[in-house]
Amino acid sequence: MIKKLLFITLFALLASITLEAKTFTYGQIKSMPLSVEKDYYIWRFLNQRSTTKAEARAIIKEAKYLNKKLKESYRRKTGLKASIPKRKAAPTRSKTDWKTRSNANKAFSYGIKMVERNQLGKAAQYFNAAYNQYEDRWEKDKSLFWLYKVTKKKTYLNKLRRSYHINIYTLLAADMTTGKYPRSIITPSIRRNSVFSIDETNPIHWAKVKAKMNLPSTDLEDLADMCESKATVGMHTYLKAKACNYRKSYFPMPYRSTMRKFSKERQALIYAIARQESRFIPASVSRSFALGMMQFMPFLIDHVAKKKGERIDYDDIFNPKKAIEYADFHLDYLNKWLYNPLFVAYAYNGGIGFTKKLIRNKKYFRKGAFEPYLSMEKMTNVEAREYGKRVLTNYVVYLNKLGKPTRVLPFVEQLTTPALTDRFRK
Repeated sequence: MIKKLLFITLFALLASITLEAKTFTYGQIKSMPLSVEKDYYIWRFLNQRSTTKAEARAIIKEAKYLNKKLKESYRRKTGLKASIPKRKAAPTRSKTDWKTRSNANKAFSYGIKMVERNQLGKAAQYFNAAYNQYEDRWEKDKSLFWLYKVTKKKTYLNKLRRSYHINIYTLLAADMTTGKYPRSIITPSIRRNSVFSIDETNPIHWAKVKAKMNLPSTDLEDLADMCESKATVGMHTYLKAKACNYRKSYFPMPYRSTMRKFSKERQALIYAIARQESRFIPASVSRSFALGMMQFMPFLIDHVAKKKGERIDYDDIFNPKKAIEYADFHLDYLNKWLYNPLFVAYAYNGGIGFTKKLIRNKKYFRKGAFEPYLSMEKMTNVEAREYGKRVLTNYVVYLNKLGKPTRVLPFVEQLTTPALTDRFRK
């Protein structure tokens, strides 16, 4: 009897290990549509022991982009340098005038430099030039906010309050004028549980939706309606926002049965990060192979799995419940050191080491004129800089959605008081 039980236990263990060690065939990968999602599976295929050098040389030609992971895996498998065929750019819905935006960014950057030198008249000129050149609403709002900061003219705050966009500048303008937050925040109520033709946890299904989305002939409203369900709410709201050119701000609140077990602060933080990372698309894959709704890098999945004493396949993180579980675990660690949601966002995006180095640098987040706003704008890590502002905005919106009245200004004002924000500064 004991031998029989041991055999059953061993068989179950082997079965679970087999499930965790997912493998792919050359045919499976080749049949996938050209996409970053396919690139991720090419990377998985290259890392398999069973993949031959000949298969590796053939499959690399199927990649859309070559990131560091793909290059290294291909070199290890074949000893060769990876290269992919040149492809004609696919038609897109619109073109951004990158030259105009670059000039606007330069003007705004010069404005910040003038603020540092206390040349406020010149700063106002540069911010005004940036405002006139920027096309995206949130960047115009950024310029208006700094025009107010250097001139103290409330006309700029009033103009900000009329903006349709939800961002840190419009919320700050409302706080500084004791006004209400914008009404263009939408949390849709959806009845249908799922869409028959879409598996929200399958990256290739999302790749196919994106391919349709980028076709100039596609009606985005129709595509959004096709994706309307509780399971695919991320796709639905992302497409709805894109269809109206982001004039409406969608803040969905999915997975309530999973989220309710957390405090409102933790719920708001997970929602805030998920909205910024993936727009709540469970099968999201980035060019660097950040995975799932919470955009976990493979090394972090490995780390958390080891800490939790479990073995999972990377594809398991496409399950939103698993993504939330791992995010909660990781945020427990970050919150031991960082208390302000802006700093937590910096760490989630750029790493806790980056954040520690940043906030311990005496040039940042210390008492002084135009602080902490100046520090929030002059960070050289552009991705983390903008990411942090957006996550903080999302966090405040979601706390209000969860029934906890909250304003953004107190979170910003405490950034120069280390005792309220982190354990790294003295």
